[in-house]
Amino acid sequence: MFNLKNKVAVVTGSGGGLGEAMARSLSEAGAKIAILDLKDGGKVAKSLKTKSKYYQVNVLDEKNIQGVLDEVEKDFGRIDVLINNAGVFFPTPIIETDASNWDKIINVNLKGYFLVTKHAVPKMKNGGKIINTASVAGTHAFAGSAAYNASKGGVIMLTKTMAQEFAPRGILANAICPGVFETPMTTDLLKSEEMNQMIKGSVPLGREGKPNELGPLAVYLASDENTYMTGSIITIDGGWTCHL
Repeated sequence: MFNLKNKVAVVTGSGGGLGEAMARSLSEAGAKIAILDLKDGGKVAKSLKTKSKYYQVNVLDEKNIQGVLDEVEKDFGRIDVLINNAGVFFPTPIIETDASNWDKIINVNLKGYFLVTKHAVPKMKNGGKIINTASVAGTHAFAGSAAYNASKGGVIMLTKTMAQEFAPRGILANAICPGVFETPMTTDLLKSEEMNQMIKGSVPLGREGKPNELGPLAVYLASDENTYMTGSIITIDGGWTCHL
């Protein structure tokens, strides 16, 4: 089950964190991986079990995206799976948020997904799967994170729109909403005693998630066994949002 042999997956923001974890899981299931990241993802690409290659990309540069995806198609022949995962997070209260930081969060976390999808879908000629990394912050508002909340809420609605528009192409689109996971983006956050107390008191499993706990979900969503789930928003948060 969940054999991705000969599938070609493009994973943005996969030079580390949750993107790397999903890329690894897909590779272990047999998929060939195109690592797309602004930072160097060469070590990740070389460490995967299947054919993999790193491409430097700025998800806000449409011409760059177009060129990179053309390279991916040339190198791998096609695209079967797209995981939009590149993102940024700067927690600040609304009245303390610079407009430039607001724009960066909204643009990277939402516009970037739109631009990559726009140019990847025409290369998914045999149907395929799109997986968007949203967040529990897209379904539950957290004070001090207005731009991030808004961007992830946007990802959820963008995913639902993708599901409707791309169904005739045989492309299924779903979003994953992680809770608090241990990644480079959350390193400082998890050092906070307040955050640790929140996790122990509010997350039924009493801990943050590990990146390798997310990968298997991406494998299912990318697999041929997933034939009828599209437009779904799947939460993986240790039970945190059960009572939010």
